[in-house]
Amino acid sequence: MKKTALLTLLLYCGPALYAQYDSAAALKDIMQFQDDLNKEYSNPETSPLSKEKRMSFTHVNFFATDLQYRVTAKFTRTPDEKFFNMPTSGKENKAYVKYAEVTFSLLGQHYKLNVYQSLELLQNRKYRNYLFIPFRDATCGKETYGGGRYIDLQIPLSDTITIDFNKAYQPYCAYTEGYNCPIPPKENQMPLKIEAGVRQ
Repeated sequence: MKKTALLTLLLYCGPALYAQYDSAAALKDIMQFQDDLNKEYSNPETSPLSKEKRMSFTHVNFFATDLQYRVTAKFTRTPDEKFFNMPTSGKENKAYVKYAEVTFSLLGQHYKLNVYQSLELLQNRKYRNYLFIPFRDATCGKETYGGGRYIDLQIPLSDTITIDFNKAYQPYCAYTEGYNCPIPPKENQMPLKIEAGVRQ
């Protein structure tokens, strides 16, 4: 009887327990991201802030964490793409290649974004698996930097990938002049408000 009761408990509660574990792990991951970003911005050796701004810096501003902005997306590689010069906020363009497309549902709507790989980082063994999504949404120029935000990714082993907009961050040029920050292509402009991640 005891074994039967245990099996029944696992059968009916297993998915709920797994969802709780997954949510707890996601929240921990987001908290670590926020902590790392605050440390980066307060460290004179890694901060994009000027000396004057760093003196008054206390923390990066974030939207409230919201797991509905954490989505599982279909990851479709685009192997026939060629490198191109992506415009930046400065005088220097940077070479990128469209590595994949991601499609996902968010707040009841379907979206597609392009994922890019940097030629410069590709030449560094440490960052060969590094991808990023530059995007703009309806918060740009209001709650967030007008030039858009970024999300960092790693090349997945499967055809799905987790995109967590709670880990969206603003480029360095949102804080200090002189950086060459990639400008999100028009294909990556989203019509909705992404109220997650770093804000002004």
